[in-house]
Amino acid sequence: MSSPIVPLSSAGEFLGKRGISRPKVEGERVHGLTVPLLLSWRLGDQSMEHVQIPRVKLGTQGLEVSKLGFGCMGLTGVYNAPVAEEDGVAVVRRAFEAGALKQLPREKVQVATKFGIAGFDANGMLVKGTPDYVRACCEASLERLAVDYIDLYYQHRIDQSVPIEETMGELKKLVEEGKVKFVGLSEASADTIRRAHAVYPITAVQMEWSLWTRDIEEEIIPLCRELGIGIVPYSPIGRGFFAGRAAVQSIPSESWLTRHPRYNGENLEKNKVFYTRIEELATKYGCSPAQLALSWVLHQGDDVVPIPGTTKVKNLDDNIGAVKVKLSKEDLKEISAAVPAGEVAGSRLIGVLEPYSWRVANTPPPKSLSRTCATPSIMGFEGAAASKQETTIRVA
Repeated sequence: MSSPIVPLSSAGEFLGKRGISRPKVEGERVHGLTVPLLLSWRLGDQSMEHVQIPRVKLGTQGLEVSKLGFGCMGLTGVYNAPVAEEDGVAVVRRAFEAGALKQLPREKVQVATKFGIAGFDANGMLVKGTPDYVRACCEASLERLAVDYIDLYYQHRIDQSVPIEETMGELKKLVEEGKVKFVGLSEASADTIRRAHAVYPITAVQMEWSLWTRDIEEEIIPLCRELGIGIVPYSPIGRGFFAGRAAVQSIPSESWLTRHPRYNGENLEKNKVFYTRIEELATKYGCSPAQLALSWVLHQGDDVVPIPGTTKVKNLDDNIGAVKVKLSKEDLKEISAAVPAGEVAGSRLIGVLEPYSWRVANTPPPKSLSRTCATPSIMGFEGAAASKQETTIRVA
């Protein structure tokens, strides 16, 4: 009988035990891994055309990555029933072999990991961002991954009880100590991103972005581009909704999607029309629905690096093929119109995750660094009266 993949203590451990060289690895203690930064991809199947994924700069701090990533969180059993170990290994191996570059020196391999989700209890998800927790997680990840430094270190969710300046201050120290090269945030509000970036430059922000989840377009995307921050969309195929008819017609009972608002009851029935529209457009563009949905995300800018995930090799190959789909501005408008953002039924998050949505991911000001004092406001020149106003001064 196949042995299941248990929640991983680290992606590097998962790969290392099986003799697989490490590509870019991302994974919190309970989440498994992601391989979003392969240097290039070459499909091993001779029946498929060679696919070269271009390299782009992620943010403006010097990190260079491939345009398309590979999300492995689903291999851990977090979303579905645990994947048989040999099947999970096959998908990871396929993704790595698609890169066609093995035995890379450490400086050629980007390793990313996260901290912030400390677990779950009866009240929901536990999120921590205290300096001591940040450091403890980093040092534990370095040990589990068997590396001297982490290339990209994400705060997975924002601790709304800890000033972001305190969390970022510790991350800055880790960078100065050579333990971290680049810093990222996930599901952070605009205010949190701006304040964090003022402490130490943010390289990437990971957010949900797809045809049916576009709420970050008005505020987060413009802010990231203003600050020179790269954008890493997770769930770019709409939580698998645009992956094929199976996801729309029949969801396995063990899948977490049975609890997702957009996959339930009346909401699902309303949303099915969007899949049908994308399926029809995919035929027009000569690709699969998943490829069209993913290509739409890929075309949102050179600073956008999506990380689609899958548990099946055939779906991985299909995702890679999205790079070949070329869309014009008019094409993008047509595809966007097929899934009007305001008409998608249901929340994008299940209830337990709602309290940590980017929209509410704000943090208090530094507790001990604020004081109120009176300062003069000059009303004019030569003998003009000066009035006093209350001004808050935050000492860095």
